[in-house]
Amino acid sequence: MLHSDCLRTLSNNSVFLNPRIACIRCRNHSKIPNFVPASSSYGGFSSKQTKSPLKWGSYGGCIPSILVALETFADLDDAFEPWEGNLSCKERTIILKEQTNWRRALSIFDWFKNKGCYELNVIHYNVMLKILGRAQRWDHVRNLWREMQFKCITPTNSTYGTLIDVFSKGGLNKEALLWLGEMYKQGMEPDEVTMGIVVQTYKKAGEFQKAEQFFKKWSSDRNDATQTRNFYGLYTFNTLIDTYGKAGQLKEASDAFAQMLKEGIVPDIVTFNTIIHVSGNNGQLEEVDSLMELMKEIRCDPDTRTYNILISLYAKHDDITTAAGYFSKMKEAGLIPDIVSYRTLLYAFSVRKMVGEAETLIFEMGEHGLKLDEYTHSALTRMYVQAGLPKEAWSWFEKFYTRMSSEGFSANIDAFGEHGHLNLAEKAFSCCLKKQKLSTLVCNVMIKAYGIGKKYDKACELFDSMENYGVSPDKCSYNSLIQILSEAELPEKGASYVRKMQEAGLVSDCIPYSMVMTRFAKLGKLEQAEDLFDEMVTQGIEPDIVIYSILINAFSDIGSIDEALNYVDSMKHVGFALNSIICNSLIKLYTKAGYLLEAQETYKLAKSLDGGPDVYSSNCMIDLYCENSMVKEAEEVFTYLKHRGDASEFSYAMMLCLYKKIGLVDEAYMIADEMHDSGLVTATLSYNSLIRLYTSDGRSWEAIKCFRQMVDSGAQPDDITFKLLATILIRHGASKEAANRLELIRKNDAQSGVHQWIEAVNAMSCLDDNASTLVIK
Repeated sequence: MLHSDCLRTLSNNSVFLNPRIACIRCRNHSKIPNFVPASSSYGGFSSKQTKSPLKWGSYGGCIPSILVALETFADLDDAFEPWEGNLSCKERTIILKEQTNWRRALSIFDWFKNKGCYELNVIHYNVMLKILGRAQRWDHVRNLWREMQFKCITPTNSTYGTLIDVFSKGGLNKEALLWLGEMYKQGMEPDEVTMGIVVQTYKKAGEFQKAEQFFKKWSSDRNDATQTRNFYGLYTFNTLIDTYGKAGQLKEASDAFAQMLKEGIVPDIVTFNTIIHVSGNNGQLEEVDSLMELMKEIRCDPDTRTYNILISLYAKHDDITTAAGYFSKMKEAGLIPDIVSYRTLLYAFSVRKMVGEAETLIFEMGEHGLKLDEYTHSALTRMYVQAGLPKEAWSWFEKFYTRMSSEGFSANIDAFGEHGHLNLAEKAFSCCLKKQKLSTLVCNVMIKAYGIGKKYDKACELFDSMENYGVSPDKCSYNSLIQILSEAELPEKGASYVRKMQEAGLVSDCIPYSMVMTRFAKLGKLEQAEDLFDEMVTQGIEPDIVIYSILINAFSDIGSIDEALNYVDSMKHVGFALNSIICNSLIKLYTKAGYLLEAQETYKLAKSLDGGPDVYSSNCMIDLYCENSMVKEAEEVFTYLKHRGDASEFSYAMMLCLYKKIGLVDEAYMIADEMHDSGLVTATLSYNSLIRLYTSDGRSWEAIKCFRQMVDSGAQPDDITFKLLATILIRHGASKEAANRLELIRKNDAQSGVHQWIEAVNAMSCLDDNASTLVIK
């Protein structure tokens, strides 16, 4: 042990002194080590070079002095000379653990081996495996493993756990689990710690089911071995709850927590943080409140992570008041919010445009010396823009753009561009150019901004000049520009960029072709759409079902049966089956052409597919059945639509016309009542159908009332409307010449004509029921 004077010296930070002087009364020294100049890679000891000098002092004995010597002297013989041959096994373990440089650790390890007076056991090898693994020096790790086998040093659970852990954290999940297999080959079963490491490895790889299976097998084997049912420790329960939570299995996580309490195991802060996070992420906020109460009962105080989880959960569930309240409670509890606390709440304020609250937090962060990350910074720019404060947004951007990365510039440019501030987006782009941070991503968001601002020429100009700036367009660049040009009804220009994209070798699917072909089809330029289709096939790009759908639907719209069916046959030939979208197109085509049988078969197929027939194709079928007076079939389709809640105003109007046509007046009036009750009388077709029904049944007053409702609603009467009104007027004594005169006035002056029709109808409605003649001037 150190002399009491030595201890007092150490407590006064004497570890910064020459290590020999610090321990001169503890050992007999025949030689004072030479001091190494500050220029040495391990010399010139200072507090900045030492990982934790205060922690070293807590070890006691000569460990602090040894560690200082290792920091001071590059030569290990000089560093270890005062203690050579007298280092205990525990001291050697601590010395290795405290090394932050893997090369230095390996040198010390080799020095111990070469001296011959030290026995290196499995613990020392475990420490070295961990150090080398963290440094991802896999060759050294494997060499050390082979050395252990050669020297017959038997690996322990900790050895395998260490290997699994370092390989997993190094991104080598497959290799990590191979060590688990090696462990089983040696007849060893994972202990509780190793089990947790394996489970974490599976979870990190996203294989939650395998994690659960492994845990259940481990639990079963352990219970069988101990003949104890479900007896886990705190660590095991925490691992189990976390595993279920990350797999989204709330019930299983809750059951594990309940079992833990039942077995009398007191949860720690890790348990609570995990189960609160799991419950909150699954929307169980009442459960979160209960867990917080339980924490109070067992006197487990929330830590900063607890409050960060609560802030995040309540912000996620749009309860910003409670989220902000927990931020305040954290400070009231004497805890200092960390960068995660501020960033989480700040982002929540920013997306809700809570400018004042956000600025208060920013001020607090400045006081505590906490810096914003670029993600939060761009969110605040977006906040100012969305709050209608473009000047403040630009001022905020100017404060930080000098140290922005390319990703930061792209996020800020996108915030300006998305909300129509093209001038600010351009200014930010210029700043990016000056700082030489231009990237493909920055150009992509600027192209997007030009698209939103309808500056299509500028979008093309920037795209064409990307190579001059030293960046190359990627798939996103091309697809974005092609989409912009297609939506701007410039498919010819879009097609030219599809060809450039093909030449650049960036076309791997049909998406760019489909965007342009869709616009060609909507503009009725089917020849150009077909030409692009042929180009795509020639380039070796296999058409997908979306491409076929575009062409089939386009030709169906114009009633080109042969062309549409040709593409249907081509689609089937390459192995695609009809989907509901194509079926709907074909139903539209067949009903338009009057192909009853084909329409029926296709409609039946559509009903068997995901999505089923849409409202439009169903209405087409009702219309076709009406034309063929097929009541039962029309009723089946109508009932199908009503059952799905998709029956439209057109559906009702067609059924009303069908019932009227075949003389089922009662059924027609029942449909009329349903239309009125459901508020489905808004279109001219519906009003005309009702007026025709009332007129044909001699109920002129209901017909006139319906006409007045039509005019009041803003629906425009058409030729059919006035033809029906003429029938009513003539029936009530007006001459045909008078009715024709009204129509002539309407044809010459629509507004004046409609007004005179309304006056004539009003005059008729004022007649007594016994009046025999209506005089129209």
